[in-house]
Amino acid sequence: MLRIKKLDIFIAKQFGLLFMGTFFICQFVLMMQFLWRYIDELIGKGLTMDVMAQFFWYMGLMLVPQALPLAILLSSLMTFGNLGESSELTAIKAAGISLMQAFRSLIVITIIIMFGSFYFQNNVGPKSNMKLAQLLISMKQKSPELEIPEGIFYDGIPNCNLYVQKKDLKTGKLYGIMIYRMTDSYEDAAIILADSGMLQSTAEKKHLVLSLYSGEWFENMQSSALANTAAVPYRRETFVSKKIILDFDGDFSMTDAASLSGNAKGKSLEKINHDIDSLNQLYDSIGRIYLNEANVRFYGGAQRINKKDSLKEIKKGEKLIFDTLYNKLPQDKKLMAVNQAQSTVQQELSDLDFKSMSTSDADYMIRQHKIEAINKFTLALSCLIFFFIGAPLGAIIRKGGLGFPVVISVLVFIVFFILDNTGYRMSRSGMWAIWFGKGLAPAVLTPLAIFVTYKATNDSSVFNMDVYKEFFMKLLGLRQKRHYFGKEVIITDPDYQTDAEKLERINQDITLYNKEHKLVHLPNVINVFFKYEPDHEIERINAELEEVIEDLTNTANKYILHDMNQYPVLSVKAHTRPFERKWLNIIAAIIFPVGTLLYLRMWRFRLRLFRDLKVISQTNTDIIQRIKEQKK
Repeated sequence: MLRIKKLDIFIAKQFGLLFMGTFFICQFVLMMQFLWRYIDELIGKGLTMDVMAQFFWYMGLMLVPQALPLAILLSSLMTFGNLGESSELTAIKAAGISLMQAFRSLIVITIIIMFGSFYFQNNVGPKSNMKLAQLLISMKQKSPELEIPEGIFYDGIPNCNLYVQKKDLKTGKLYGIMIYRMTDSYEDAAIILADSGMLQSTAEKKHLVLSLYSGEWFENMQSSALANTAAVPYRRETFVSKKIILDFDGDFSMTDAASLSGNAKGKSLEKINHDIDSLNQLYDSIGRIYLNEANVRFYGGAQRINKKDSLKEIKKGEKLIFDTLYNKLPQDKKLMAVNQAQSTVQQELSDLDFKSMSTSDADYMIRQHKIEAINKFTLALSCLIFFFIGAPLGAIIRKGGLGFPVVISVLVFIVFFILDNTGYRMSRSGMWAIWFGKGLAPAVLTPLAIFVTYKATNDSSVFNMDVYKEFFMKLLGLRQKRHYFGKEVIITDPDYQTDAEKLERINQDITLYNKEHKLVHLPNVINVFFKYEPDHEIERINAELEEVIEDLTNTANKYILHDMNQYPVLSVKAHTRPFERKWLNIIAAIIFPVGTLLYLRMWRFRLRLFRDLKVISQTNTDIIQRIKEQKK
C-alpha cells in the first residue's frame, strides 16, 4: 500500500513554494517577450483599459503551457540544490533513502501538472489563442494611419484603395500617394495622385481626414442618364493642397471570428482531427477535379493518364514531322501558329501555377493542424523531461538560490527552444517530416535526462572539473609538474644513505632498460597491435623512484628539493600499446588511418620516455652528489 511519508510532504512543500514563485517569474518573462513583439499594435491606438486587460489576460492564459516546463525545471533544480547545500540530502541518503525515493512525491506532482498542461492546451488555450488573435487583428484595424504599408495597396479603409511609395514614421507624412475611390461601381472610380500627404483620425473617431499636397484628381462623371452613351465625360482637377473626408469608424470593435477559422492553434485536439479529415476530403476532391480536367483536355475523356499512354502519345508525335509541316505554311500562318503556341503554353503555365498554389496552401494548412496536434503532447511531455533534468542536476551541483540554477535552467531552455523552433519551422515548410521536427527537442533532451538521473543516483562526479582535466591531459599527453617545498615541521629525516644507494641502482636499471628496449627506434607493428606484452620493468623503476622521492620530501636541504622538482612524471603504459584491451588494438590496426595515428602517437610517447629517463639519470646523479656533500 502506498503511504505518504513525512519526507514526501517536506520535499513537496519545498517544491511547491518554489514552483509558485518560479512559475510567475517565467510567466512574466514570457509575457514581456510576447508583448515586445506586438508593442507596435498597442502604442498610439487609444485603447481603453478593458481592451488592454483582455489582451493581457488572454496572453497570460495562452503562455501558461510554455511557462510550466521552465518553472518545473527551475523549481526542481532549486529544491534539490537547497537540500544538497544544507546537507539535508546527505542526511536523507545516510538514512538509507535512495534519490529516486526522494523524487517520488515530486514525480507524482509533475505527472499531475503534465496532464493539467495537456488539458489546458486542449480546452483553455485554444479559446485564449482565438480571442487574442481577434484582439490583435482588431487593434491593427483600429488606427489605419499607422498600418499603411509601403509599396503595396492598402484596402483597410472602406471604398478606398491607398498606395504609398514611402512614409516617414517620425512625422507620419506619406509620400508618392495614389488613391482609388469607389462609390457605386468600378466605372465611378476616382483616381487621386499626390506628392505627399497625411492621414489622421477625427476627434470622434468616426472619420479620417486625408490631407494631400501637390496632386491631381481624375474622376468619371458617368450617371444613370448617360449610362448608354459611348462617350463618358470625366473631371480632372489639379490642386496644391486638398483635404478629403473618409468614412471610417475608429472605435474599437472585435473582428469576426469566422476569419480565423483556419487558425490551428485555436482548436482542440478533437476539432483538429475533424478539420484534418475535412481538409483531406476537400482537397482530395479538388485534386480529382484537376486530374479529370487534365484527362478531358488531353484525351477527350475521363480516362486515367499513365506512363504507358504518355509513351504512346510521344510515339505518335514522332511519326509526324512537325518541322516539315511548319515549313509548308505561309509566313503569316507561321507567325500565327507560333503566337498561338506561345499563348497556349503561357495559359497552361498560369493554370498550373494557380493549381499548385491551391494544393501547396492546402498542404501548408494540413501540416499546421498536424503540428499543433503533436505539439499538445510534446509540450506536456516536456514537463516530465525537464523535471528529470532539473532535480538530478540540483542533487549533483548542490547549489541553491537563484544563481547557478537560473543559469543552468536558461541554458537548457534555450537548447529546447532552438530545437523545438527549428523543428517547427522545418516541419511547417515541409522540409522535414512532422513527427521528426516536433520530436527533435524531446529526442535530444530525453537522453540528457536519463544521463543526469543515472549520474545523480550513482553519486557520479559530473561537474568535477578535475576529472575532466585529468581525462583531457591524458588524452593529449600532457603532464603535471612536480612542486615540492620545504616542510616547516619534519618528524623523521630521510635515510640519505639508503636513498643514494637506491638511486644508484635505478641509474643502472635505466642503462640496461635503454639498451634492451631501444626506445628511439620504431616499435614492431605486430607486437604493438597483435602480440602485446606489458612493460613491468618500467613500472618497477617508476615505483622505486616514487618511493625515494616520497622519503626525500622530508629533507631540509633546499638544493635537494630543487633537484627533486626536475623529476618528470612518467607515463608507464602509453608507450606500449594504444588500448588496454587486445580487441580494441586489433580493430585500430584494421582501420588504417586510426591505426596509423595511434601508432605514431605511441612512438611519440616512447621518445618522450627516452628523454625522461635521461633526465631522471642526470637528476639522480645530482641528488647523490648533494647527499655526499651533505655528509662532509
